[in-house]
Amino acid sequence: MKKIIIALMLVGTFGLSYAQSDYYNDYRRSITDVNWQTVAADLLLSVAQTNQLNALNDRYHDYNSWNRAYVSQPDRWREDRYYEIERILGREKYTKFKKNYYKGQNPVAVYNRNKNNYKKSKVKKNKVYKTEKKNGHHHH
Repeated sequence: MKKIIIALMLVGTFGLSYAQSDYYNDYRRSITDVNWQTVAADLLLSVAQTNQLNALNDRYHDYNSWNRAYVSQPDRWREDRYYEIERILGREKYTKFKKNYYKGQNPVAVYNRNKNNYKKSKVKKNKVYKTEKKNGHHHH
């Protein structure tokens, strides 16, 4: 279960079912929340890298194609996706990417932690999540 429980508490309305579609929405948001043209410009990506990133972002055109890949392990999309991004960008640019777009945190952990943290006040978030991390839940 790991951090799913926390996400549930924050989503609240879902009771105890963290639906497959919630994972898919997280996946979509990991694409739509970032301006990839800006990323390419900021990190001086090559045309090849930019094309690979775009291809990665386009990999699953809809819920069904995504679901076929992740039906049994819906939370695996994060590791798959960010591993691919790291592979495309290379370690150095990936580190910059994380710094610029995820405040230096591992994006996998960001999506693991909870989807609504940007709505909460920063102070609260930091308190909650620093203790989280110390308890060794932070993986990858």
